[in-house]
Amino acid sequence: MIIDTHTYCFPPLDGANGGEERMKRAQVAHALHHQPALRLRDREPAPSGPLAPEGTLDVSDLPDVDFHVEHEAGRVVWTVDGEDYTKYYYPPSLRDLQYTPQALIGDMDYAGVDVALLHTDPMLERHGAFQAECVSAYPDRILSMAPVDEWRIPSEPDAVIEELTENIRQRRLHAIKFMASYAYTNGPEPWDDGVYRPFWEAATALGVPVFFSLGSGPTGSWTDAASERQNYLNELRILARWSERYPDTLCSVTHGFPWRLFLDGDSIVLPEGVWTPFRSPNCSIEVSFPVRIGDLFDFPYRQVWLALEQMVERIGARQLLWGTDMPFQNRFCTYRQSRDWIEKYCDFLSEEDLRLIMGETAARVLGIRSARS
Repeated sequence: MIIDTHTYCFPPLDGANGGEERMKRAQVAHALHHQPALRLRDREPAPSGPLAPEGTLDVSDLPDVDFHVEHEAGRVVWTVDGEDYTKYYYPPSLRDLQYTPQALIGDMDYAGVDVALLHTDPMLERHGAFQAECVSAYPDRILSMAPVDEWRIPSEPDAVIEELTENIRQRRLHAIKFMASYAYTNGPEPWDDGVYRPFWEAATALGVPVFFSLGSGPTGSWTDAASERQNYLNELRILARWSERYPDTLCSVTHGFPWRLFLDGDSIVLPEGVWTPFRSPNCSIEVSFPVRIGDLFDFPYRQVWLALEQMVERIGARQLLWGTDMPFQNRFCTYRQSRDWIEKYCDFLSEEDLRLIMGETAARVLGIRSARS
């Protein structure tokens, strides 16, 4: 069984489900993302700084740059001093900037993917009802995480817990998504304890895995590459502490490691500290390279093979899950190629390694018991 543990479905960015809040989240996300901005007149590179203050997730006071959607072109556009700009954070094939469950299933069928796990994101979709609708359209093939408004936990813990419980117990979503960077919008307090403790006590009692997206620590801590690497390693230590506190809850790190932070020329050099949380057999990590560094390296990504081999040696294939970030990985390769680079080219992987990475580990983490080939 082939299971993609990192996919999305979402309605149009400026549609009824989104509104002003989602557009603001998208504006900040486009400001921070590493994809280059382009001036539409001549496609020359341009800065993203005018979209939002660099290094912050704050949406309370964004500059007015007429940030809007060009529906037919499938892209966002903003205007500064009479010039129009865009950034292909969304892949350019999406009309209306939406990705329906039907579109996902079509891509899965063509690529030979059996099951997909939906993620959530403030820029894309944060409503449990929408996620549940996607699951109900294809209940044997689409699973979904439940969203969490991390920034509301310190001030509205009971409300956030109630929403999460409804999404897991009533809407029967399959996992919890926690984006640590959004927790830091309230201050530098670590997200594993303190005011977050009541939330985690309730969340872990729901009996589903927790998927963590880790950033570079408290908002505003981005200073230089060395500091950012250290901040990320601190986040991994927090995760290890969290995992020790909740030993009965399975967890996983989304996206893999932030590969761009660990580049040394054409190689990825991983420091010893990245392995810390995975000493626990309950903590897994996503194998996801093309979406994060596909602009730097070409298929079949030979430059990352050593990093994957190290992950198998140091973590073990039983704690590795394949994920693509569909449809966003389409910026750099096809869905089928996101399978092929692992299955056809990484000859250091055994048949058992491949079975685990491409589906069996995910099936265990998500409690999928049916054995489809």
